[in-house]
Parts: sequence; C-alpha cells; structure tokens
Amino acid sequence: MQRSFLLYFLITVVGIIFIGRLFQLQVIKSANYDPIHNAAVKVEYDYPERGYIYDRNGELLVANQLSYDVMIQPNQVKPLDTLEFCALLKIDKEDFLKRYNKAKNYASYLPSVFLKQLAKDDFAYLQEKLHKYKGFFIQKRIIREYPINAAANVLGYIGEVNDNLARKSNYYEAGELIGKDGVEVEYEEYLRGRKGKKYLHRNRFNKVTGSYRDGEKDTLPENGQDLTLTLDIALQEYAQKLMKGKRGGIVAIEPSSGEILALVTAPSYDPNMLVGRKRSKNSVILFKDSINKPAYDRGLLATYAPGSPFKMMNALIGLQENVINEHTTFKCYNGYKYGNRASEFMGCHCGIFGRPIKLKTAISKSCNSYFSNTYKRIVEQNNNPSDGVDNWHKHVASFGLGDYLGYDLPAGSPGLIPTGKYYDDQYKYTWNGSTIISNAIGQGEVLTTPIQLANFTAAIANKGYFYTPHILKEVDKKSIENPKYTVRKKTTIDEKHFSPVIEAMHEVFKTGTGKWSQVKGIEICGKTGTAENFARIDGQKIQLPDHSILVAFAPKENPKIALAIFVENGGYGSTIAAPITSLLIEKYLNGKISKANKYREQNMLNLSLQDIYDKLIQKPKEIASGTK
Repeated sequence: MQRSFLLYFLITVVGIIFIGRLFQLQVIKSANYDPIHNAAVKVEYDYPERGYIYDRNGELLVANQLSYDVMIQPNQVKPLDTLEFCALLKIDKEDFLKRYNKAKNYASYLPSVFLKQLAKDDFAYLQEKLHKYKGFFIQKRIIREYPINAAANVLGYIGEVNDNLARKSNYYEAGELIGKDGVEVEYEEYLRGRKGKKYLHRNRFNKVTGSYRDGEKDTLPENGQDLTLTLDIALQEYAQKLMKGKRGGIVAIEPSSGEILALVTAPSYDPNMLVGRKRSKNSVILFKDSINKPAYDRGLLATYAPGSPFKMMNALIGLQENVINEHTTFKCYNGYKYGNRASEFMGCHCGIFGRPIKLKTAISKSCNSYFSNTYKRIVEQNNNPSDGVDNWHKHVASFGLGDYLGYDLPAGSPGLIPTGKYYDDQYKYTWNGSTIISNAIGQGEVLTTPIQLANFTAAIANKGYFYTPHILKEVDKKSIENPKYTVRKKTTIDEKHFSPVIEAMHEVFKTGTGKWSQVKGIEICGKTGTAENFARIDGQKIQLPDHSILVAFAPKENPKIALAIFVENGGYGSTIAAPITSLLIEKYLNGKISKANKYREQNMLNLSLQDIYDKLIQKPKEIASGTK
C-alpha cells in the first residue's frame, strides 16, 4: 500500500512539474519568445530608412537610396549549377566558395549577405532566375547618398557589420549596415531606426506554408530619426575650396552656444566614394594614403605648436597672477636673451627696438620679448618653477587645452600642456623659466588641435567662459537639451582681464600683423601665428617650412563666429591664414565676398602649396635649407 502511494505521489509530482514547465514556456515566456532560432521558421527583415541629416539651415546633407543584396541561408542551400550561378552574379567559383563558407561558418540557420549592392540592371535579370537556387533570395537595402560633396570627415560613413560584432549584438546581423565614423557612428541609435521582422512557417520540406502564428510576432520597421547639425554647409564648402591645394584644418564655432559651424580637414574626399560596390576599392585608396591622409581629420586629431596665438593665453595668466598689467612695459632688442651663450637667444620681428612696449602693442605686433618676460615671471613668481608650471597648467587647462574637450564626435587628440612633473622628469638638473622659455610663444612642448584653439578663442570672445563644442542641434526638429553642451564652463581668468586682450586682438587687424586682411564694416579681433616646424630626417633634426596660423572672432561686440586656422608649411600667419580667416568671416556674416576683396579671394582659391609638399617627400633637406 505504501509503495503504491509513493508511486502515485511521484507520478503526480512529475506531472505537476511538466505542466508547470509547459505553462512557463507556452504562456509566460511565449510573449517574449523570438522564434528566430526555430528551424521551422524563416525570418525576413524589413529594413527601415536611415534618418536624413541636414545642416543648420535645412540643407540636405545625407539622404538614402535603394540597393539590393543577394542573401544566403546556408542550411537551405540545395545542390546547384555553381558555374551558371556564378555567371549570373559575375563572380568566379573561388569567390563563390569563399562567400558560402563565410556565411556557413557565421551561422548556417541565419540569413546573411552573400553579394551586396547589385546594380539595378543585374537585379532585374537575377530576380527572374533566382527561384532556381534554393537558400538564396533578394533583400532590399537602404544605403547612403550625399547630395553635397563636403564635410565627409564630419558626416562619417556606414559600413557592414562584421561577424564579431554580429555575434555580440542582439540587434545586428552580419552584413547589415552600421555607422562607422563621424555623426553616423556617434548618433547611430537615432539614425538606424528599427528593422521589422516577418516570421514565416515552413514544413518539413522547407517550403513556406504561411505566417508563423498568423503574424502575431511580426513587427513593422520604424524609420530612423532625422538629425539637424550645427554645421553651416555653405561656410563648410567655402572653407574647403579655400583649402584646396593646402593641408591643415579649420574649425569655426559660434561662441554664444558652442555650436560647430565648420570643421574642415584638408585634403578631404567626396563622401560618395564610400558608397556602393566601389566602396572597398576606394577605402584602400583613402585609408592607406599615409602621405596626404584624406581620411585623417586634422581639425580634431592633428596636434600643432600653437605659435603666437598662445601669447594671449600667457597674457591672460600674467594679468590674473598680477605679474603684469596692461601698462607693464618690457623692451625688445630684436629678441630675448635667456642665457649667456650666443645660441640662447630668441629672435623677434616686432620691429620695436629698445623702446618700452605695453601689452596692447606686444600682442598687435607679436613681440616675443614681451611674452618671454611675462612667462618667466609667471613660472618663477614663487621661486619654485615646478609649482609655477603647475599653476600655469591649471589656468591653461581651464580653457579646455590638453584634453579631449568632450565634443560629440568620435575622433580626438588631447594635445599636450606640460606640468611641473613633466619637466622634473625630463631634466635631471635644476631648471627654471628660461629652460622652457619657448612655451612663452607657443613653441615649446605645448601642442594643441585646431578645435582646441577655436574653443580657446571662443572663450576669449565670451570674456571667460565657453560651451563644450558640439555638432548635433536637433533630432526630428526638436532641440536636445543636454547639460553637457548647454552649461557654461568658466575659465580661471577673471572677466576684467579679457578686455585689454580683446582690444589688442582688435588692434592686430587695425595696425598689426593682420592689417592687410581687414574687412570693411566688420571689426575682427584676432592673432596671427607662425609656428616653427621640425622633423627628424636621417637622425638629424631638420627645420621645415613654418605653419601658418590664425585665430579670430567677429564682430568685436556680440561675436557670432570664432575660428582657428592651421595651414601646414604655409609660412607667416599674415600671408595665408589671415586672408583665409577674413574671407570666411565676411562670407559667414555678410553672406558674400565684397568686390573689394575679390582679388584676395581669387588669390587664396588659386594658391596651392602642393609643390612644397611634394618636395618635402622627395628632397626634405633641400627645402629645409630655404627656411629661416
């Protein structure tokens, strides 16, 4: 009796367990069950349109076009006439086997791309024949189209999801498209939308017999969201034209918001080169070019010595630390002597010999002696150069230099703003302000990117604060209120110290080094720069042609634009960077270039430095001998 009771009890318990498990699987979990791994279910994806991208004025920058991919599901492939099939796809048998094995190794039960982006003529012909080849089908796909040949470095591009990412992802399948650079990758989740799924039931002969569960699991695609960028594409295009035949970077920012108006790298490329069947070939051309580096964003990644624009930083720190005021004077004797040896002399071209020089004149005429004295006072004010450099570093860093800034683009470089420890480690003997005096004029160990200098200029225009630079303005016509980009970042310099520096920057374009690039009716405040450029060739440190630099903002009151321009090997800042700056400011503020400045415009549009770049590769020592 006890045995029979135990048997009935065990049967009852096991039954309850099975019923409970079935209830869990069929009722509780079925609502979230994705039948994609069910061998009796075929999944078809319906891809959404990727979001469009516009500039700040509503100009269309990125659109979509229809493409067709040949898809494969390896476990459904039947024996076929390989040669005939290869002839249809215009591939050889070796290529066929390579593609087939790749898809099979990825996942035999999942569809993946076999051949992407068919031409329309090939698609129409293939569609009639494809029913003969089991396991293959056509999938419509949305790819990008760029109406305007500009801002490739900003927009980025889309590319295929690789097997590794597909295995890790709950969303992407191998061969699908995903943002790879620029805005496309930074805002992928906004742009991609959500693909729809249709589940089809198959019988034991793998023939589709209808919808799985009457389509209760099917989902419709959701198109991606449209983005409006802060970019002014007219300004971007114009800046790219002015940089034709030159190398370097241009960054323009709206000081009152931190919005990036232009972000130029030169040379660049047509974004349509990375669309369609020619993408792979063009990728090799663009990304393997180690000389011109068209895919390298110099505006965000390239680090340069900032040159004379950095003098304004030392002026502001000197005023804040009370080691100078706007009436402090220093004399210049064609340069600054910082040691006893003849080589310990920093030359100067301000043209003011042996007479007292005040701050305003020192900036407008770019006097090296004035800022060498100022920097030495900053660093040595407490007789401890290491602590002095740390204090100086604190002020410089408050402007966003020496860091990534935090903008919403994936590329970036921190640059370098040295600390006291940096020099303690570098010099095993006693050092002081004279040892590192080149920092006084932005020529020492200091390295900055164009976007950092543009942001520094915007902070001056705002008299002591800036907004983190950013490229996204709206999503589906709605502003994105991200505190990261809407909260002011204050510098360590008091507001009162900016006025004399701004007056001096205005003087640069009135009577100083930028006077030949004035624009009638626009008060430009700026600073030219000429940064020395060195390279190590055959074990020797060789001086190459200088970089041409300029930072500026305009108008003086209520500034609308702040810029930083670097032209590699362009020489004096006043000869190339200054006229380009004034043209961009006039174009942005007035919408056109006046007749009076048409000659300046043509001169810059026609100016090419390609001969210099070619010689730097072929005969660097020969061209270096012509530098100062």
